[in-house]
Amino acid sequence: MSPSPRTATLFHDVRPLGGPAGDLIAVDGVLVAELPEGVAVERVDGGGRLALPTLVDAHIHPDKTSWGEPWHRRRPAAGIADYVAGDVELARALPTPVGERALRLMSHAAARGTRAMRAHADVAPAFGLAGIEGVAEAAARLAGIVDVELVAFPQHGVVREPGAAELLAEAAASGLVSHLGGIDPTGFDASGGGEGDQLGLVFGLAEKHGLGLDIHLHDRGEPGLAVIRDIAARTRAAGLHGRVAVAHAFAVAGLAGRELDAMADLLAESGVALTTVALGETTVLPFRRLAERGVTVGLGSDGVRDSWSPYGDADMLHRAWLAGWALDARLDEELEACFGIAAHGGAALMGLPAADLRPGSPADFMLVEGECLPQVVVDLPRRDLVVRAGRVVARDGRLVG
Repeated sequence: MSPSPRTATLFHDVRPLGGPAGDLIAVDGVLVAELPEGVAVERVDGGGRLALPTLVDAHIHPDKTSWGEPWHRRRPAAGIADYVAGDVELARALPTPVGERALRLMSHAAARGTRAMRAHADVAPAFGLAGIEGVAEAAARLAGIVDVELVAFPQHGVVREPGAAELLAEAAASGLVSHLGGIDPTGFDASGGGEGDQLGLVFGLAEKHGLGLDIHLHDRGEPGLAVIRDIAARTRAAGLHGRVAVAHAFAVAGLAGRELDAMADLLAESGVALTTVALGETTVLPFRRLAERGVTVGLGSDGVRDSWSPYGDADMLHRAWLAGWALDARLDEELEACFGIAAHGGAALMGLPAADLRPGSPADFMLVEGECLPQVVVDLPRRDLVVRAGRVVARDGRLVG
């Protein structure tokens, strides 16, 4: 029996990045300049739609979500400790297991063009490793549709929460996670009467198990900047260049001019990346300036309809819109930069090849109705078609197959 011929998928009449109409050709999951000889060709009519890169969610918490669940009434919160207590309350109130909730949210994100995500799952005595196991289960079911990096995140702290450090060590050895997290090591996790060195613990576990780090940092001003300088120094000493990220980094959002440039140079030299979630004008990172000086910056959804906030939808195009809104983006190049951090910033953070629609790039793109890229960022059209590795995985906002 002769072997089956290779198959190419030809997406006809599409406008890459809003340019002239033409074809995109996918072979073995990669875009090519022209059809190889002797291949079987499957044609997909693009109908003149824009072809845009799929997006990467660099920071999301699928284990916390109540997306698709009965409405949860949130109570007032005056700080991280109150929000953490709300996490436990919500988790106990939800009728659906974490794996099913995570799968529902992650599938929704994929159908709207997310090709990869860095997912944080809480590790604490209140939950054990259920969050990690549930998100890992969801990720396995979405293999080939969404690439997932899983972070064991000690939301409750490891210094202030008895038993959390041991659970984090168990998570590090589980084989389920690629990264370990941390939270405000000189702020929130230094309070509550505990003793210890959070950064020493998580860096030590990362080195022992060959894992990366992704540390939440909400502290502003000099306290936050001092932590970033410490993380940069530990990253250099541990040889973890390119494997450490700081999430939120509100202290960096408060910098400008020479102070911002000096911090950017420190981050770039030590190989520490940042993620931002466009929470508001005073917290979104100046990602264009940081990128100009060599810092990798990703954009993420953060929590989606959880105890912290009733908002969010895990749609990274909408998150690009939010970044533009927070920064008062008006010019086309500013709106394009907001899309760029959603498409390429997170990809660089996760070590993925850029889906830039050029020959040799992964055949990962989405087709939308629109005039040009800036207009798409503003109008948020439906994702008519989502393609991963040359295969159609979603139509009209729903996964297929």
